[in-house]
Amino acid sequence: MENTLENIEINSQETAPENTENKLFYSIGEVAKMFNVNTSLIRYWEKEFAVIKPKKNAKGNRLFTKKDIENFHKIYYLVKERGMTLPGAKKVLKNNTGAEDSNFEIIKSLKNLKSMILDLKECLDDDKSISEGQEI
Repeated sequence: MENTLENIEINSQETAPENTENKLFYSIGEVAKMFNVNTSLIRYWEKEFAVIKPKKNAKGNRLFTKKDIENFHKIYYLVKERGMTLPGAKKVLKNNTGAEDSNFEIIKSLKNLKSMILDLKECLDDDKSISEGQEI
């Protein structure tokens, strides 16, 4: 079975959190925090994966774009959640097509939906336990 984003299964692990800010650029610290990893891993992946192309300011600080963040999501998923090797993840990203990107986006959406449903269930369970504690 060929390892492509098309063949990614939905698993119980959550993808790194979605970034909700509307910023043009993100510092390396912000990116590391989004994925709960060290900045050294971000720098390492930048060297290993050609799809990560941060801009640098006058001081030489890396400035990552939303496209870079999307690519980090894909790399994170393939390497950390799927357990692929770096060469395997590189191969998947290199052979990436629009359909595979679409599948990855669907998986992200489904995971977000799952998270929202679980939050809603928790709220309903809390409501139920509160109402059961009250006498009518």
